Amino acid sequence: MNSTVSEASLSFQEFKKEVLNDYRLCLISRYSSLLARKEVLSGKAKFAILGDGKELPQIAMAKVFKNGDFRSGYYRDQTIAFAVGEITVENYFAQLYADTDEEREPESGGRMMNCHYATHLVDNEGNWKVLTEQKNNAADLSPTAGQIPRLFGLAYASKIYRNCPELEDKIQFSHHGNEIAFGTIGDASTSEGHFWEALNAACALQIPMVLSIWDDGYGISVESSKQRAKDDFSELLQGFKRTHDENSRGCEIITAHGWDYPELIEAYAQAEKFAREKHIPVIIHVCELTQPQGHSSSGSHERYKSAERLEWEKEYDCIKKFREWIIDYETYDQINNQKIKVATEEELTHLEDEVKQMVKEHQKNEWNKFRSDIDVLKNNALSLITDLAENSVKKAFINLEKENFLQIPLPYKKDIFHFIRKVFRIVREEDSQAKTNLQNWYTIVFNKESENYNSKLYTDTQFSAVHVPYVPPIFNENPDLVDGRIVIRDNFDKLFEKYPEIIAFGEDLGKIGDVNQGFEGLQEKYGSTRISDTGIRESTIIGQGMGMAMRGLRPIAEIQYLDYVLYGIQTMSDDLASLSYRTKGKQKAPLIIRTRGHRLEGIWHSGSPMGGIINYLRGIYILVPRNFVQAAGFYNTMIQSEEPCLLIECLNGYRLKEPLPSNLGEFTTPVGKIDITREGKDITVVTYGATWKIVTEAAKELEALGIDIEIIDIQSLIPFDLSHEIVESLKKTNRLVIADEDVSGGASSYILQKILEEQNGFQYLDSAPKTITAKDHRPAYGSDGDYFSKPSVDDVIEKIYEIMHEVNPIEYPKIR
Repeated sequence: MNSTVSEASLSFQEFKKEVLNDYRLCLISRYSSLLARKEVLSGKAKFAILGDGKELPQIAMAKVFKNGDFRSGYYRDQTIAFAVGEITVENYFAQLYADTDEEREPESGGRMMNCHYATHLVDNEGNWKVLTEQKNNAADLSPTAGQIPRLFGLAYASKIYRNCPELEDKIQFSHHGNEIAFGTIGDASTSEGHFWEALNAACALQIPMVLSIWDDGYGISVESSKQRAKDDFSELLQGFKRTHDENSRGCEIITAHGWDYPELIEAYAQAEKFAREKHIPVIIHVCELTQPQGHSSSGSHERYKSAERLEWEKEYDCIKKFREWIIDYETYDQINNQKIKVATEEELTHLEDEVKQMVKEHQKNEWNKFRSDIDVLKNNALSLITDLAENSVKKAFINLEKENFLQIPLPYKKDIFHFIRKVFRIVREEDSQAKTNLQNWYTIVFNKESENYNSKLYTDTQFSAVHVPYVPPIFNENPDLVDGRIVIRDNFDKLFEKYPEIIAFGEDLGKIGDVNQGFEGLQEKYGSTRISDTGIRESTIIGQGMGMAMRGLRPIAEIQYLDYVLYGIQTMSDDLASLSYRTKGKQKAPLIIRTRGHRLEGIWHSGSPMGGIINYLRGIYILVPRNFVQAAGFYNTMIQSEEPCLLIECLNGYRLKEPLPSNLGEFTTPVGKIDITREGKDITVVTYGATWKIVTEAAKELEALGIDIEIIDIQSLIPFDLSHEIVESLKKTNRLVIADEDVSGGASSYILQKILEEQNGFQYLDSAPKTITAKDHRPAYGSDGDYFSKPSVDDVIEKIYEIMHEVNPIEYPKIR
């Protein structure tokens, strides 16, 4: 290549320095990938998923990745992580080895697989960092296309910051919405619905999103031609392409070859201009990429790629092509009247040797540090166990276990703790100082390791919802009795007035104020930016909220019905619920997900799939208010905390009358605390949500039958009865019934485990605990379908009566 251009106003020496630094970063990333695979094959690491073949486009992306920007990517993005300073080579290998030292492995403390990156968005006390002064990587996740709903939200936040004057002072999070959200995805993963749902929404709303598609022709072993309608992915996207009319919506589509350095630089510069200045989404289709080591360390790509394809991949490897470009590049020095080059063959060979050696040294350094910690643990255990053996009548048995342990060539923590626990079982009948010493040491180190692996599912900082002070609702002497929807609407009004960072959105939420009028008139008052309608796209509604919450906003994302939460459950489970845990508390997304459910009519509008929701969403608070004063209090609580929650309003309560509190927007409902709504002495009935009303109605007739039940409203399923108040009720009644609308063994099994096992409630029972649940199918349509499908007042009365019949058949004869 010949050129007399000043290379975008850089002097040639500056240009040369930048090019060689880019080449050096490519080499660092590639040699790290090659060495990582070897470490897995040698048994020193469990698994590797690598970014080789994608180096050059990520170098180009890094050039336009500015402070305040976010990246929402996946497990091929190690090069940009190196380029923006997210990781060092030692950090890279620390993650490969699952090192739990947070200094050495700052991304997750050993919790995430390699090539999963997460910038610290909060400090150790849970305070937000200044996100506009750093480059931000939202914690990566492995499920294909799982990163895309959140990408949409991260970009949408910029739209909010640009269009809400009330947020201009939030410079910790945004400078007038000038930040871009960069996304990356493999071309095969674009077959997922998440991709198309988010792309459609981004094109409709015009947000600053730059999404790179790494196209290497395969999805693991399946060729791209078998995965999409068009071989050329850019052709497939044409329906989303914007025209250049002033009011045109859609996205810009840019195609660049993954091995062409100048073309990639230009592509990302062009994409940045569209996104940052005009808030136009951009798709960069990076084609003709390679994956030199195959999908992962679990297999070989030689099994499914033809000889011709493998040969092509060698020829079009992006680093090889970049090297050729550097060698061929020359310009003319008019001052000295001579041709000058970026680098010679010899200079590049020297650089390559230097980088390869450097990567190897850093890998060895990290391995030695990682093993040193384990060796200290091992040696301490051996020393204490040797002392114990010398003082034990079971010395021979202990030494046999010791010999077996010493045969392990490369012991890990699990091997050490397994060895110790076996020794404890051997000396279970003994009592000695040596045993006490081992027990004391074991308790300390085991608790430390448990903390390494089991902490931060929920926040333990001052921002936890459990720390929000309880403020009871205040009622005037003669409070207005209003529809439940009025309570929630007027409470939202107070919150929106008080907190400009609250943004609400969902299907039918804006113009008509939601299907049950809980937001009636509020869009007109606060504007369509803060309260808006969305398309029917539950997954990206969740992702929209999550991304916004990661950028300092307080979104309320509405899913119209509880049944439809299932469309967003993957994003909620794999991403939102695990965010705090997988980053060891260094990222958070305080998203409030609002929905309504339980009793209504029909198979798809009356579900209560609470067991599944509880199990999939550990990491998210699950709040189940029985009425709308309670629900409003929960919203007030969660806005004062910084944790995600799912809040399920009762579908059949919007038109029921409730007293209107006078301290709207101020009173709180405590999470993790039960409410005893009726005291009784015979049976404790634990329930929540819409079933509470059924149980309360049944209590009146049960009282006439001589049965005095105590009714406990759980209020929140997660967290569950933190003070263990339910067991105190069992001490009085000695009998337990769980009533809910889920299928048999659903939420009721979770509740039973909490009460019987966690609270040790079983020891106070004089009768077997019973559950009252719905049938194992979706409810049939209509009021009669509801009666026969879900617990009725009659069911509750008769099942509770049966318990008392077993206790005293004379006083409580059979009903039928």
